[in-house]
Amino acid sequence: MAAFPEIGKIQYEGPTSKNPLAYRHYNAEEVIEGCTMKDHLRFSVAYWHTFRCGGADPFGAPTALRPWDDGSESVENAIRRVRVAFEFFEKLGNPFYAFHDRDIAPEGSSLAETNRNLDAVVKILREEQDRTGVQLLWGTANLFSNPRFMHGASTSSNADAFAFAAAQVKKCLEVTHELGGSGYVFWGGREGYQNLYNTDMKRELDHMGRFMHLAVDHAKEIGFQGTFLIEPKPKEPTKHQYDSDAAACINFLRAYDLTDTFKLNLETNHATLAGHTMMHEMDYAGVQNMLGSVDANTGDLLLGWDTDQFPTDLYLTTQVMLMALKYGGLAPGGLNFDAKVRRESFEPVDLFHAHIGGMDAFARGLKIASSIRADGELSEFVQQRYRTWESGVGAEIESGQASFTSLEQYMLEKGDIAPNLSGRQEMLEHLINRYL
Repeated sequence: MAAFPEIGKIQYEGPTSKNPLAYRHYNAEEVIEGCTMKDHLRFSVAYWHTFRCGGADPFGAPTALRPWDDGSESVENAIRRVRVAFEFFEKLGNPFYAFHDRDIAPEGSSLAETNRNLDAVVKILREEQDRTGVQLLWGTANLFSNPRFMHGASTSSNADAFAFAAAQVKKCLEVTHELGGSGYVFWGGREGYQNLYNTDMKRELDHMGRFMHLAVDHAKEIGFQGTFLIEPKPKEPTKHQYDSDAAACINFLRAYDLTDTFKLNLETNHATLAGHTMMHEMDYAGVQNMLGSVDANTGDLLLGWDTDQFPTDLYLTTQVMLMALKYGGLAPGGLNFDAKVRRESFEPVDLFHAHIGGMDAFARGLKIASSIRADGELSEFVQQRYRTWESGVGAEIESGQASFTSLEQYMLEKGDIAPNLSGRQEMLEHLINRYL
């Protein structure tokens, strides 16, 4: 029985459409810069927010109407939820989805029972993937919700928590491999500290590094060739998380010799909490060849916490796509909607409205970014701003031919520097407005 009987497959109707259940900009087969929109954007639906978020908040009970869900933590209910999810994917037209292990299948009374529950649901996921063609972008293990992880998982002061987390990731990695996942994500929700008085930071970081190497070793054993991803976030639920932003994650990966097997899964709302823009985080990761995938959401700048809202800001989506195009695209990663409808948007149809709006915003951002790149005014300005590095002393510095002594002699002869080209920030911001 259909969960969304009144909703058909969402179609592209063009920019003039007023149909809220149609795409105005996302035309999956439209080619931009030699690649289809579908392949540029690689949209993914986050299973946890879309099919497990009931609308509860710290001040109130769940509000979401989900007629297909009986509220139980049974395998039967989990399987029914899978069928609903793939009906949604089919009608929305997204090529990928992503999950946490504990969101697709319930925990049992023991690890063995939990694994059996997971296997039962994964069997149905495999059937639905084969039936629809929708594929797994990445999987991840929930190492933060259960009280056993109150002190962290790989960074816990309790060695048994490390061992349990290892067993859980082992199984989730195997399941991700079985389902053909393109990647596997680590989000260290509690890999950090609340108070340094009771924390041995070096030991915890060493343990986290060891944990990642154990995951890499097991991936080789089972033949998993997907990308490992670390997702930065500075805080929540801990006071400080070790994967606080792109720079901290890359520093960690270098320190523990993991850069050959890991990249970053960057989230917009997490960038905001870290005091950065998403454009900054993507550019920094791209410069280091560590840009892997994107969790596509946004926060509310008036609220200082992780609100996980659907992105509709065209400036944001244009900036994201400028960075994606600059660094050669997101594949094998994608744009995963790690976002949830608002508590007041409680009807099932609101799930469609939210995803359609986000997909259209990124499709338009892609078109705008491509136009900016095609016109070349922005890139030409940047090139001109750095023109003194193309020859003379600049070229000598970049090629390694200069020394402090030679540079001193150069300035003694020159005397002082002449002002360079103005940064023209206001002009460039106005230039971007021209495309929007």
